[in-house]
Amino acid sequence: MECTVKKHLKIATALALVVLVASCAAGINLAEHHPDQGGNVAGFFSGFWHGLIVWFAFVFSLFTNSVSIYDANNNGGWYDLGYLLGLMCSLGSGMTVAVRASR
Repeated sequence: MECTVKKHLKIATALALVVLVASCAAGINLAEHHPDQGGNVAGFFSGFWHGLIVWFAFVFSLFTNSVSIYDANNNGGWYDLGYLLGLMCSLGSGMTVAVRASR
């Protein structure tokens, strides 16, 4: 009985993780640099968030055309700066591990 509970808990945890990751996906990729229907464009904090979740967005972009790793509806330089900072945070830890392994 206890083994079944652990099994169900693992399945529920995995399902919750998949739903959490799916909710973090970047916005719809529109090939235009215009505001969306609400008149909004992605700014610094959206760029930072998209940089942080680049791995998840990339995986989802392989399976669907409606998700991209970069939001085309952005305000330019501030979005780009946020995106780069998010990328550095997301990808930076991998570089630290690679440097340690090469020593």
